[in-house]
Amino acid sequence: MVEEQVDGIEHIESDRFRDALIRQSDLSGLEIRDCWFEERVKIVDCWGPEVYLAGAIGRIVVNDVDVTAYVQAELDRVEPNRVLAREARTADEIRAAWTAIEETWAATVSRVREMPEELHRRRVDDEWSFVETLRHLLYASDKWLGNPVLEEDEPYHPLGFGPGGDPDGVQGLTVDADPSLDEILEPRLARMDTMRAYVATVTDADLDRLCTRKPIGNDPEADYTVRRCLKVVLAEEAEHHRYAARDLAVLTAG
Repeated sequence: MVEEQVDGIEHIESDRFRDALIRQSDLSGLEIRDCWFEERVKIVDCWGPEVYLAGAIGRIVVNDVDVTAYVQAELDRVEPNRVLAREARTADEIRAAWTAIEETWAATVSRVREMPEELHRRRVDDEWSFVETLRHLLYASDKWLGNPVLEEDEPYHPLGFGPGGDPDGVQGLTVDADPSLDEILEPRLARMDTMRAYVATVTDADLDRLCTRKPIGNDPEADYTVRRCLKVVLAEEAEHHRYAARDLAVLTAG
């Protein structure tokens, strides 16, 4: 692990908090982003006006009440494409999921085009702006489709960026670029066209093929089938549309 401190506040790629116990401390304004835990995280006997949790958390218990099923159902209600992405197994199901995702994004992009241009880049609660979301989805499809499935010579577009808004180990990404909506939509829509063309003819047998290339930043020892890679693309599209819709609701509310 690499530990970096910025003004004594930020701890990046650090394992110093593993198995830590924080007791009787003022954690006001504490923010934890892009972290992981392989065992249970427990918060007890604490109090405060608001706790916000987001991420791929398997089980959520609040004051001894398991709310996992409720949270999952509510997320699926808000973003129905999550269900299609999660349950897609066959070629036909993957095609259907991708069609629904494309239609959902097309409607959202049309809505955003009607908004003032400065809102395209505005963040809500320090989450990604709409343009930044599209940049990440461009990267995600490059990483999970262009590289391992299609084995393109140059799969990564320079305007994409990784999970933390960083290069994620990929050379040539212009993370500090500031593209307009139209500038990012050009490669984004081109990559979506590529995905549509591929899933249009993919077969169930194709989905079982092991990819010889590994996605950068993931376990190099793991096996990645075409199905697994395509399902990651579907999941990324569905989840990030939910985030985008959430923040657009705030922006349009004034």
